Amino acid sequence: MELNLQESGRRSIRCIVKLGGAAITCKNELEKIHDENLEIVACQLRQAMMEGSVPSKVIGMDWSKRHGSSEIACDVDVLGDQESSEFSKFVVVHGAGSFGHFQASRSGVHKGGLEKPIVKAGFVATRISVTNLNLEIVRALAREGIPTIGMSPFACGWSTSKRDVASADLSIVAKTIDSGFVPVLHGDAVLDNILGCTILSGDVIIRHLADHLKPEYVVFLTDVLGVYDRPPSEPDAVLLKEISVGQDGSWKVVNPVLEHTVDYSVAAHDTTGGMETKISEAAMIAKLGIDVYIVKAATSHSQRALSGDLRDYVPEDWLGTIISFSK
Repeated sequence: MELNLQESGRRSIRCIVKLGGAAITCKNELEKIHDENLEIVACQLRQAMMEGSVPSKVIGMDWSKRHGSSEIACDVDVLGDQESSEFSKFVVVHGAGSFGHFQASRSGVHKGGLEKPIVKAGFVATRISVTNLNLEIVRALAREGIPTIGMSPFACGWSTSKRDVASADLSIVAKTIDSGFVPVLHGDAVLDNILGCTILSGDVIIRHLADHLKPEYVVFLTDVLGVYDRPPSEPDAVLLKEISVGQDGSWKVVNPVLEHTVDYSVAAHDTTGGMETKISEAAMIAKLGIDVYIVKAATSHSQRALSGDLRDYVPEDWLGTIISFSK
């Protein structure tokens, strides 16, 4: 079931946020979360989502034991006297980073072929890994008082046809939002009508959500300042501050003016297409008239993007990439 929240009379979604896998996990260490970054991102999200003044005390919603702790943090008594907090409507989607990519690439899940035992085993292993990460992200945001609900695309009926979204029951996402929760989706292994199975990336999920939920803006949080003209680790790499998208979906760099083509490199274990896929999906979102900000997570630049401060004016000292539609 496809659903457009604006057509159904509901208040529009303010922002869809993509937590890049490289920003929230240690990508070179198998299944290791970047705890410091995730904590800062959770705090920034809470500040961006709160309508009006931000309460000084955070009422956590993760009432389960944490690894290495023998006690449960539970603020039930405090909650009894707490007034309900108003959150603007956000949706969070996260990548896999050091979770899932290894399992998917070793087994070839992204290529399909469920009849092969290695692919079927890899499908199961990939989903175990990415859903474990999803739970930890949901818990991190819940500890900041954000009422998050983890939603796995596979379990919510998402499927593909030759890697393009074929079906997605967005009524579940819509009802979750309307009930005052923040859905947290993730890149996932899903069934494919043609290939048997594949990997549905978080970037593709965001584009599909943006098309139907029509957020005011979209923010991609990454491990670098934004989009560069070449891998940012290379000397003389240039940050692309503004990319313009045409009516046909093609895009070009408008700030700074370049005299050479943009180069991409995709990590060997990345089964979702890397930066080129990210820009292509962001361009499709921008074509809808929705500005997209690609910015380094856990920085003052990401806080400005998440809060919506850049929609009217972008200061010179802001570092990131804006992708917008050129009318």
